[in-house]
Amino acid sequence: MQFLVFLRDNARWLGGGFLLFFFSSFGQTFLISLSAGDIRREYALSHGGFGSLYMAATLASAFTLPRLGHLADHHSAKKLALVMLPMLALAAAGMALSQHIVTLFVVIYLLRLLGQGMMSHLAFTTMARWFSAQRGRAVSLATLGLNTGEAVLPLVFVALAASLGWRNTWWLAAAALLLVAAPLIAALVSDERAPQASDPMARVATARDWSRSEVLRDPLFYAVMLAMVPPAFIGNTIFFHQVYLVELRGWSLTAFASSFTLYALMTIAFTLISGQLIDRVGGLRLLPFYLLPLGLALLLLGSVQAAWSMFAFMALYGVSNGFSLSLYGSLWPELYGLRNLGAIRAVILSMLVFASAAGPGLGGLLIDAGVSYPALIVGLGVYCVVISMVMLRVTRRLRARA
Repeated sequence: MQFLVFLRDNARWLGGGFLLFFFSSFGQTFLISLSAGDIRREYALSHGGFGSLYMAATLASAFTLPRLGHLADHHSAKKLALVMLPMLALAAAGMALSQHIVTLFVVIYLLRLLGQGMMSHLAFTTMARWFSAQRGRAVSLATLGLNTGEAVLPLVFVALAASLGWRNTWWLAAAALLLVAAPLIAALVSDERAPQASDPMARVATARDWSRSEVLRDPLFYAVMLAMVPPAFIGNTIFFHQVYLVELRGWSLTAFASSFTLYALMTIAFTLISGQLIDRVGGLRLLPFYLLPLGLALLLLGSVQAAWSMFAFMALYGVSNGFSLSLYGSLWPELYGLRNLGAIRAVILSMLVFASAAGPGLGGLLIDAGVSYPALIVGLGVYCVVISMVMLRVTRRLRARA
């Protein structure tokens, strides 16, 4: 009952966050990669050539994010949405028009910067600012927009590309961003949410307001990042080299692809569960434990050759990924306050984007060097377990400091 009341009273702000995440899909790898075959063919690029160009554009966006992220601290969500969404639409139109590899690089850079970067950054930052006692719940509900995009948009995009062509499909994406997303999101977030009399008392305190320079000088910040990076780094590494893994194991690629449904369902379920837990006990208390399911998943995937291990991996990874989404939206105010949250989160996001881009490349280099891929997967699992143990000590120091 309380959950339904929360939805009713906050529908417009939660809807704005949901749609920011949903339309960030146009800058996410899962959607851009659907045009990879057409891009390679029309630009005469090899798999490695397009992969390198994509990685370079993603890394360039990661380096740009810290320079733009502070805008979320000084401008309203409506104003930023009305700037970013038309620019993202322009980038989508550029994908449809591009004929030169340099233009392609610029277009992918903008899609990654504005979609994966600034759209999700704005959504996380506004949810953290607008909600206090129910921050975890708000973040978990808003991030379902990204899960919905992952479930719906690839099917729609592939169907449209098959009937209209891939370039015309990007034209439609541009039109949807400009004519649907921009006015709808602007209307939903036009009024900034303020604390309401019906809000419960926050169980988890918000820290004093740190500046970005203070955070960057804090050694415990880098220790926490060692625990926050693995879902992005490891997930992209495993998924990028999934065909190689399937060939090594003798599994069916179709069966591996079907396991993504289980992954998506577990991610959604544990995003909602973790949001409730964070509101009760705080993200800091969950930090030492959320990677343990991923660690077990990797140990199983790397050491068990039976086909069931792929489904066990996806289920357990979904648990950790669900927690990571809620933690990413809720942990940082608990550690560093709200005033400079946009600037601080932009640095964090750039680190995560860098990790997501670097993981597949480093994995490929190790494979080329003769390192056993299953052994590499087991090594990543051991890392998750070890860093979880380290976090027990780190979180004790952070709580003592608070």
